[in-house]
Amino acid sequence: MTPQESVERALRSSRADDCVVIAEESSTANLRWAGNTLTTNGVTRSRRLTVIAMRRVGDGVAAGAVSRAGVRPDEIEDLVREAERVAAGNAAAEDAAPLPGPGADAGTGGPWDAPPAETEIGVFSSLAPALGEAFGEAEAAGRRLYGFANHMVTSTYLGTSSGLRLRHDQPTGLVELNAKLAGASGGGSAWGGVSTRDFADVDVTALAADLARRLEWGRRRVDLPAGRYETLLPPSAVADLMIYLYWTAGARDAHDGRTVFSAPGGGTRIGEKLSGLPVTLASDPGAAGLECAPFVVAHASGRDSSVFDNGLAVPATEWISEGTLAALTQTRHSAALTGLPTTPGADNLIMRADGAGGSLADMVARTERGLLLTCLWYIREVDPQSLLLTGLTRDGVYLVEDGEVVGEVNNFRFNESPVDLLSRLTEAGASERTLPREWSDWFTRTSMPPLRVADFNMSTVSRAS
Repeated sequence: MTPQESVERALRSSRADDCVVIAEESSTANLRWAGNTLTTNGVTRSRRLTVIAMRRVGDGVAAGAVSRAGVRPDEIEDLVREAERVAAGNAAAEDAAPLPGPGADAGTGGPWDAPPAETEIGVFSSLAPALGEAFGEAEAAGRRLYGFANHMVTSTYLGTSSGLRLRHDQPTGLVELNAKLAGASGGGSAWGGVSTRDFADVDVTALAADLARRLEWGRRRVDLPAGRYETLLPPSAVADLMIYLYWTAGARDAHDGRTVFSAPGGGTRIGEKLSGLPVTLASDPGAAGLECAPFVVAHASGRDSSVFDNGLAVPATEWISEGTLAALTQTRHSAALTGLPTTPGADNLIMRADGAGGSLADMVARTERGLLLTCLWYIREVDPQSLLLTGLTRDGVYLVEDGEVVGEVNNFRFNESPVDLLSRLTEAGASERTLPREWSDWFTRTSMPPLRVADFNMSTVSRAS
């Protein structure tokens, strides 16, 4: 049975007042390597069906959502009945609202009748030979390469009893590459990663060459104490910090006084200047190379999502506009509470600074003395009111003096708030597509600039390596 037929059968089986059905078909191809040798590869497939039943209760509407993987055709009606039983046991939902109809169709998700998109092992046809060349060069130079590539394609079909039929195909690919010196010859490790839709744009040669250069930097060790340092953040580290900021930018929690975006006297901080640099943080489902679903897909209701918003169009939104907080993620329900526009979140994040240019290397060349990070690791929240985060540096922290990298520094634990950090930006470079290191299991579609930050708080020296 096709996913479209599953959606239609579930909707026909529904006895609820309203119903939403989400069918998702995914295929995944993976490639792994270690010690300059390919080790494993494979392809897997999966499917999931979600039914959300809605029933009127008094003056409101209750909802019940149930998801199952691998549902057979003869099990669809059981899934619908289970969603209806859940809805029957629930009280009226505070976020209840009329389902968007065909008139609210986002209209850019692709043809409903087309079969699901798929990936297969051939997606690595250009990557694998390039890795072979990189393995040979690494072996000859006494380096070892480790890592993996992963490519997933998910087709999502959303149907509602209000007549909406939407479909979206989402390719998600990434490469992570680690390099180490062979034997006990000293030096640390280096990491690099890229995100991609189809691997045609992945330059393994350049990625491996960058890691080799960093390993050479690591041959000289410099021990530094904890303290506040001028620090250059590469796009990957900026992505990890800005993703966390974005994940905590829910309007409902801000309005209730729970987050860093809550105003002291009530309400939100929208309209407040956060950065002296004209940085903009935005999401856009149509951003070239970072395309994502142009309509809401919500499997359950929460403080930042509503099953009643399924199918609602997701517009391009600037969360921070030229340094000023401009919007927070909103459902229709939270928008009614806060009196602000409905601004649903999207699955990509873009940071840019008007007038900024140049690469991370250009910023290194302009540095008198400071630290150059590679990436951040094991990031955890310490205080939601200030969005203070803690975490570790990893796979290379370097000391820059007089425009040149002069050695590798010990790792640190850091304590920083990405919101407070915005107020201490002194320079931004050109934005580029990048892969977050910490959050790549959940969020890969980002474009970020390198940033120069004054007084980055390296709170303690870490023994992690």
